[in-house]
This record gives sequence, structure tokens and C-alpha cells, in this order.
Amino acid sequence: MKAAPRRCPWPKTETDIAYHDHEWGVPLHDDRALFELLILEGAQAGLSWSTILNKRENYRRAFDQFDARKIARYDDNKVTALLTDADIVRNRLKIAAAITNAKAFLAVQKQFGSFDRYLWAFVGGQPIVNHRRSPEDVPVRTAESDALSRDLRQRGFKFVGSTIIYAFMQATGLVNDHLVTCPRHAACAKLR
Repeated sequence: MKAAPRRCPWPKTETDIAYHDHEWGVPLHDDRALFELLILEGAQAGLSWSTILNKRENYRRAFDQFDARKIARYDDNKVTALLTDADIVRNRLKIAAAITNAKAFLAVQKQFGSFDRYLWAFVGGQPIVNHRRSPEDVPVRTAESDALSRDLRQRGFKFVGSTIIYAFMQATGLVNDHLVTCPRHAACAKLR
């Protein structure tokens, strides 16, 4: 008798499981959603992803639904308000990075027509489908995340180191790192 497929082991809470089962690894092409995940991955630096997922709705409220045009115009008063918002991670550098990244994001959109087109070029327009068997097989960075991180930094983005960017690539489906034992591996692979 064949064992039933097992979900990737990292999701532990209901929120994590819902995110894993419905979003993580699904190829994403919506610029606003891509920008949201880029900002959230940067906010996660040094924290657990569960912490950020649990604050996700608060971030959407605090950051105007991740409208990059609005965020790019944030002034000192808005920064002060964000620094006093107990429902998000109140880190001055991460908040400043969100504003800087909004400006850089808009510049990329202008140059490439969309942030989506820019990002997906780093993987040849198709998700990289890996065949990992255990969590230990999953790297924290790759040549692709190194290249994307380097290019983002050259364009002025902040909190976009290769490890953060690899997590972003996994989240947005540029990379399918669901374990082969996970039912989501095949489901996401079909979305190529």
C-alpha cells in the first residue's frame, strides 16, 4: 500500500497551512501581489514567516493595500504613523526600505512595462521546477537568486539579499520548491 502524499513540513499553524496550500509556489504574475510579497519578505528578515503572515492584513491596511504609487509618496508623518503601528513590525529601516522599494518598483515597471516581465526574465519566463526530497535539499540561495538580488540592489532596492530573494522566488512560484512528496509539487508544476 502506497503512503499518502505528505505536505511540506514547514507549515505548522492554520495560517501557514492555508498559505502553503493555496499560494506558496503558485506562479504569480500580478504586479501588486508581487510587490506585496517583496515587501513582506523584506519585513520578515530576522523573524519567522509565520509572524509576517499573521500580520499580513495589518500590513495591507497600513501600507495602502501595497499600492506602490501611494507608498512612494509617503512622508515623515506617514513614517511616524507606521513606527507607532503596533500591528506591523515597527522597524525604521524596513519601513524606509518599503518606500525606497516602491520608487524602484515603479521605475522597473516603467522600464520593462511590468514588474512581472522583469522578474520572470530571471527564470526564462517559466518556473524552475525542482525535485527536492527533504527540507535539507532546499538551498537558501541559488545562482538565480544571486543574479536577481544583485540586479535589484543595482536598481536601488533594499532588503533584497539573495536569501530573501530566494524565499521571494519560492513564494511567487518562480521556483517550485515543494517537496516531491507534497501534493502541491505536482499541482504547482502543472501551472507552468
